[in-house]
Amino acid sequence: MISQSFPVSLEHQLTKQVFKKDTAARYGSGLVEVFATPALIALMEKTCLLAVAPFLTEGLSTVGTEVTVSHLKATPVSAIVTCRCKLLSHIGNKLVFETKAWDETGLIGEGTHTRYIVNLARFMAKLK
Repeated sequence: MISQSFPVSLEHQLTKQVFKKDTAARYGSGLVEVFATPALIALMEKTCLLAVAPFLTEGLSTVGTEVTVSHLKATPVSAIVTCRCKLLSHIGNKLVFETKAWDETGLIGEGTHTRYIVNLARFMAKLK
């Protein structure tokens, strides 16, 4: 087991503009030019990844294993999306986050995301 500690109230926030490459039509997850659910999930995962990265010792990283998200409303191209995560629990190598995302008009998505701390070299060696 990997031992790491994180601030009790660890939170992180990222903001991005929605481009055509981020739309459901481009991802193939839909036919319309609005922020895709897979793009929303990727933003949520990235926010959680970056939240803990500064606190990990050299050679460690995290991998996402579970996402439970409700995508509540559509966001158009050019809109600004902000995602915030909060670390809910840290048990052993398992990290569970609450995630929320909103655009200029309000909440667009929320859920939870689970990541595991891994030794990157060992993790990659298992793939060979």
